[in-house]
Amino acid sequence: MSEQTRRVLEQYWGYKSFRPLQEDIVDSVIAGRDTLALLPTGGGKSICFQVPAMAMNGICIVVTPLISLMKDQVQHLKKIGIEAAAIYTGLTKREIELVYNQAVYGKLKFLYVSPERLVTNSFLTALRKMTVCLIAVDESHCISQWGYDFRPPYLKIADIRPFLPATPILALTATATPMVVNDIQFRLQFKKKNVFQTSYERKNVIYNVLHEPDKYGVMFNLFDRMTSGSGIVYVRSRKRTGVIAEWLSNAGITAASYHAGLDASVRDERQRQWMDGKTKVMVATNAFGMGIDKPDVRLVVHLDLPDSLEAYFQEAGRAGRDLKHSEAYLLVSESDIKRLHDNFESTYPPLEDIKLVYNALFNYFGITVGAGEGFQAPFELDAFTQYCGFSPLKVFNILKLLEKDGIISMSEALETPSKVYITANDGEIRRFRSQYADYDMIIDNLLRSCPGICSDFTVIREEKVARMTGLDVNKVVENLKNLENYNVLVYSARCDKPQIQFLSERVDADNHFVLSNEVYADRKKDAEMRIKAVEDFVRNSDECRSVQLLRYFGEKIDHTCGKCDVCISYSEKNISKNDFEIISRSILNKLKTNDLDMNELSKLTTDVLPEKIFEVARQMIDSGMIRLTSDGFLKMTKK
Repeated sequence: MSEQTRRVLEQYWGYKSFRPLQEDIVDSVIAGRDTLALLPTGGGKSICFQVPAMAMNGICIVVTPLISLMKDQVQHLKKIGIEAAAIYTGLTKREIELVYNQAVYGKLKFLYVSPERLVTNSFLTALRKMTVCLIAVDESHCISQWGYDFRPPYLKIADIRPFLPATPILALTATATPMVVNDIQFRLQFKKKNVFQTSYERKNVIYNVLHEPDKYGVMFNLFDRMTSGSGIVYVRSRKRTGVIAEWLSNAGITAASYHAGLDASVRDERQRQWMDGKTKVMVATNAFGMGIDKPDVRLVVHLDLPDSLEAYFQEAGRAGRDLKHSEAYLLVSESDIKRLHDNFESTYPPLEDIKLVYNALFNYFGITVGAGEGFQAPFELDAFTQYCGFSPLKVFNILKLLEKDGIISMSEALETPSKVYITANDGEIRRFRSQYADYDMIIDNLLRSCPGICSDFTVIREEKVARMTGLDVNKVVENLKNLENYNVLVYSARCDKPQIQFLSERVDADNHFVLSNEVYADRKKDAEMRIKAVEDFVRNSDECRSVQLLRYFGEKIDHTCGKCDVCISYSEKNISKNDFEIISRSILNKLKTNDLDMNELSKLTTDVLPEKIFEVARQMIDSGMIRLTSDGFLKMTKK
């Protein structure tokens, strides 16, 4: 079968051979075995299901939460002559029916769907009529409650296995701890454990942690010295993406912001500009980067601490997918560590606060103990937070916990509220208001209560605007639509009114209310361990960053990277003039005959620690004695 799969690989993708481990994974899938593949970012995960599917009879169902990945891969497959389609939010009922018909009648080779789609009646009806050769589950760490990005809909994937008893599953992910590796196989009901894993080590990516109060200044210097390729800045706040992108642009570095709250067309355009190299830096939340194949990202900067090392490793790993020298910098202050703990406390509030919100929620709708199951009603988050006296963030996190435990169900509109972006400049707004005074009240309210609304899409709640302006909600919506027609702003309305439904009757909170350990206690403990791992990582200035990260993922290496902040600091403290002269002479002698791969430096001599060799090389580069190419080779400055 290997000969056939190599022909497929060359015919459609133009490669004569597989990358390390890809062929083993492909052979395992074709043999009908459930398979878990752990490959680093840029390791070619898509080839592992696309090639075997092309060599098998039937359609491959690809489960992924990423609409951007669906669109990109479908477009690419079609470009190389392979029929593929995706089903995602925004398609009409007729469009969805057409895709299902194509899948049923064998006109598609790949069907991309989100995990939520798997349990719908329309999908299950079509599935029974399909010939399915493979189920590929991308970002499979999302199925594990121990995974850093646990998503409950992933737990439903195994529900379709009884319909396809002979069809293998290929689970793919870039990051998973040993515990998550076992949990993925258990959740997906693997018939037998079967894991293929490459080393997590990325020798071309250098991880650095800098404790710096002047983050903006350091960030500017890092991008200013970047002579080629693109960069990413990650932050945790949607609003900060716009602020930082504007700051970089004003400083002379082309930058744009990206987050899930932006209109899809705006996101697509900004991503295209960055992919084409017209925008140098993308400032984003973690909504950006997954499934995006851009090889020349030279620099990834984190201005905020991620809440897990898995998330950091994924995001930093978007650098250097072309295997050329790249860097990742995590800029840290003491306030960041405190903020990380505060976010944790907000996400997992004390049980007493959860009970208070639980009681307040039922009281808000006048529901007594023993009643309420099946009750459904419109729900406005801001009004409820005023009623119960907690912050909107805490209330929302508690409602999400209640939803995960099956106590309530919230409509998508509660999580994806309306957004407004004022596109008119100050002069245009003044001229408009002089002509249309009826809109003064709503414009004033938006400008006062929504910082950043003139530079990016900002979440609004029409009910709150109505209360603050004294207008009827319908009038607020009408005014916003009119202002859009006058080109004052862009109004992205939520798809429907927020709804809440009670799935179980009210119980006496003091004596009978409990949250399952899986939803609260276990996940809280796990989240606490992840935060401690992040804190330990940024505080540990004694061990190579790569060594620390790889150990977290259960991998041990017997060498250091020699180039991270820890290794360089160690080298600087332990190098003498005599050492410098001996090592630099060895490097120059070697370079007289051959260029030298940076990764081969440690083998230059066995008498000196690798860290010292790397530090001497760095000083020689800085002084102009030698130079480092973009491919990671040392060369003589003059030969």
